[in-house]
Amino acid sequence: MRERPGRKEATVTASPEVSRLDQEIFDAMAGLITKILAQAEIVAERFAVPVFCAKALHMLDTSMAMKELGRRMGCDPSFVTSIADTLEKRGLATREPSAGDRRIKNLVLSPEGLAVKQRLEADLLSRMPWTRVLDEAERVCLLGLVRKMTEAPVPAG
Repeated sequence: MRERPGRKEATVTASPEVSRLDQEIFDAMAGLITKILAQAEIVAERFAVPVFCAKALHMLDTSMAMKELGRRMGCDPSFVTSIADTLEKRGLATREPSAGDRRIKNLVLSPEGLAVKQRLEADLLSRMPWTRVLDEAERVCLLGLVRKMTEAPVPAG
């Protein structure tokens, strides 16, 4: 249906079977996310870092502005400061002024931080359900489906 000014887009009413299927997919995805987060907490604890620091380690490959890290993690700048403090206290990262603008602070992994990141990610990936129960072709298919869903436009409103 073509949308005309002043007119709302028509909504499609799903059959009870489709609604039930969508609810089952939602519940299964929520269960998977819960399982992934639980494993992330276990691994983070094994490496003696909070989960949010493990996430930051994952996102840090090179020098990154703290503001950009906050944007990628979807958190407040003050929380990024807390993350940076925690990583610095553990010797996993340092804050450095940006070469382009010395007012901007970049977070940079230390050699130890890079080593912890690599071990932490390897441990976490080995615990993911798809690595244990899906063959390579199934994982390729799953990746395609997940990317298709995450790249889909979000409905307005």
